[in-house]
Amino acid sequence: MTPDAPQGLDQLRGLHLPAETGGAQGAVMLAIALGFTAALVLGLVRLLRARRRGSVRRAALADLAAANALPPERRRVAQAQLLRRLARTLQGDAAADAQGDAWAAALDRLFATTFFSAGAGRIFAEGLYRRGAPEPGPVDAELARLFARIGA
Repeated sequence: MTPDAPQGLDQLRGLHLPAETGGAQGAVMLAIALGFTAALVLGLVRLLRARRRGSVRRAALADLAAANALPPERRRVAQAQLLRRLARTLQGDAAADAQGDAWAAALDRLFATTFFSAGAGRIFAEGLYRRGAPEPGPVDAELARLFARIGA
């Protein structure tokens, strides 16, 4: 035996446990867990909203392609119905029920453009059956461009 070794059990020293950390460590862990959970929920909500917007965009573009396959007279009516459905889906009933200049302004707000109040898209606010309607090609192309930007 070494000279430092205790001779009997009564000379052994007790174990020293680490000092009590208190409730602070538990509170910190709880805050970290809550922060992680909040970030996870926020990310999930943003993902679901993005998917919803993406599905609205895909459906609108598919409906627009179907409308563009119609003859010019029926095409404008189908496009106008699609614009009403889209406004109702994205902005609510009040926007979709607007008429005339208010309808053009609602569409301009929806798509962040002036196409419906100052451009060829004015036909959707002034009257679909008016003679001398603009050429369908540019209107169709602009609608496709605007629909592709939904939710982007």
